[in-house]
Amino acid sequence: MAFDPSALDFLIVPGRGNSRPQHWQSHWLKELPNSSRVLQSNWAQPAPAEWVAKVGAAVRAAARPVALIAHSLATATVVKWAETASEGETAKVAAAFLVAPTDVENPDPSFDLVRAFAPLPHARLPFPALVVASRNDPRVSFSRAQEFAEAWGADLADVGELGHIGNDAHLGVWAAGLLLLGQLLAKRSP
Repeated sequence: MAFDPSALDFLIVPGRGNSRPQHWQSHWLKELPNSSRVLQSNWAQPAPAEWVAKVGAAVRAAARPVALIAHSLATATVVKWAETASEGETAKVAAAFLVAPTDVENPDPSFDLVRAFAPLPHARLPFPALVVASRNDPRVSFSRAQEFAEAWGADLADVGELGHIGNDAHLGVWAAGLLLLGQLLAKRSP
């Protein structure tokens, strides 16, 4: 059976700083039906409880089952939300597409603004997930991304050397990413 994207609400969950117009998430917002961006009140100095609450509110407000599309710090937000959400809320998530998960536990001072999201849960996610990782991401080593995928019970996609897979990558619509998302959703559809 082919996957029908109109059967889902796509929740685009940006990381710190939001996704600028050239970011693949911004392009996907225009391309995917029933898509919306989870907005945060403070993109520069993220507060875990507030960010997690916004994801929960967006999932609860969705009219259809949800595909979470998270980048960078938003992957930590989604994982932290899943840890505390009710079974009814997590059952509404068809899949989570987790791109370039920021290693909030990294002791380097450049991670200080996101350290409040530590520790990251290392429990299996209650919904299907795919961790998408780059070999030269300055925010997470590939081996650490592999650890996250294994702990979360997620599949892992190696996209080569795309840096942090964000604004600076200039991926446009990122067709290869859409293909990965489609494969994740098709594999999980009844």
